[in-house]
Amino acid sequence: MPRKAGYRQNVESKTTDHAMPKETAVRSRKRKADVAIVSYSYLHFCCTVLWWLNISYSGFSILNPQHLQDPDEELAEMTKKKSCGSLNCWNQDTGFTSLCRRIPSPDHGVDRPVALSATGFAAQYTFKNIFFTPTRSSPLPVLCWASKDDVWNNLLKKDKTYSRDIHMMEKHPHLQPKMRAILLDWLMEVCEVYKLHRETFYLAQDYIDRFLATQANVFKSTLQLIGIAALFIAAKVEEIYPPKVHQFAYVTDGACTEDEILSMELIVMKELNWSLCPLTPVSWLNIYMQVAYLKESDQVLVPQYPQATFVQIAELLDLCMLDVKCLEFPYGVLAASALFHFSSLELVAKVSALKWSDVEECVRWMVPYAMSIREVGSSALKTFKGVTADDAHNIQTHAAYLDWMVKAGSYPQEDVDRSRSSPVPSGVLTPPPSSEKPEASVS
Repeated sequence: MPRKAGYRQNVESKTTDHAMPKETAVRSRKRKADVAIVSYSYLHFCCTVLWWLNISYSGFSILNPQHLQDPDEELAEMTKKKSCGSLNCWNQDTGFTSLCRRIPSPDHGVDRPVALSATGFAAQYTFKNIFFTPTRSSPLPVLCWASKDDVWNNLLKKDKTYSRDIHMMEKHPHLQPKMRAILLDWLMEVCEVYKLHRETFYLAQDYIDRFLATQANVFKSTLQLIGIAALFIAAKVEEIYPPKVHQFAYVTDGACTEDEILSMELIVMKELNWSLCPLTPVSWLNIYMQVAYLKESDQVLVPQYPQATFVQIAELLDLCMLDVKCLEFPYGVLAASALFHFSSLELVAKVSALKWSDVEECVRWMVPYAMSIREVGSSALKTFKGVTADDAHNIQTHAAYLDWMVKAGSYPQEDVDRSRSSPVPSGVLTPPPSSEKPEASVS
């Protein structure tokens, strides 16, 4: 026992005399933790003491601290880039622009030198402009949450992304344009019964037209199934509480079962490549009306326009969408043309950045439909149970659109031509003076 105590005192005196700097002590403790392989505490203590004394005991070699490499230094050395030992093997006269090249093999030939142009780029490479160049300046007000130019460019880009086929009906000899009009008129009625939004109907109309453009020889017996399936998809996209599939099957009066609607739903979405978010005509109309009546830029997301005025213009849009010729015009142009028949060209140019040449053809095409609405009178704003007053104008309503279409086609050609020859058709509401404020520019 005395010998052990003396030995322990001797060791402690030696370790005290050979104290190392603070930084080295910290690193040594880290090395001890990294290289320790014995879990017994006493042996661990003995090895630590022997390491400090720099001795060898019982054939177990204790390395000198200078031979132990810090793990951080080892990692840095492993990741250190090795410099090329021989640079004389590269000859610039060979024409290669880089030291690194593929070694010839039986499967791959020798790399050919890449010819560089004066600008430093390879001559055989071409670059394609992938950025969308806007064709219309932004009429949006200054936004506090985004750049108005970026928002406007995204709207124009989306409008061009969802293209429609104007020759869609030629692929379906069993279908007539009137069948499409009857289907859309019936879908409007279904939307009013279930209090669905106007956006829901216009989404369904877009799905139907784009789906028919991908098909051929669709029979009229399948047309109703396609229509109700498209409305089912649109309701799930737009509505907070969409009707159930059995409710859509119920309105078909047994013509379409729930399983058929679900099966057609998958077929339509696959054919549309799951592109289900176009910018519809009623969305464009909402933007135009908001810009026309907006007074404070911080209220840009809150509707500022009169609801009754919006409903009147939306009715003209509803009627025009029954005509298959509407596929010839972009959705933004359709909304601007409908707004023109209730306002003026000055206001249309302000809110849409469109010129008269952009909307002239569509405006003249809408003349007989605008005449028919003026003759029968626009519908009043409807109220719906369970729908708030500030959202009533967004609910899709149904009117005698098929009768209005017949009336529009019954006008003498002379009257229609006379109305179309005027920049402001005579069969529409008289636009207000241009000197009035924007909030009074739409009547």
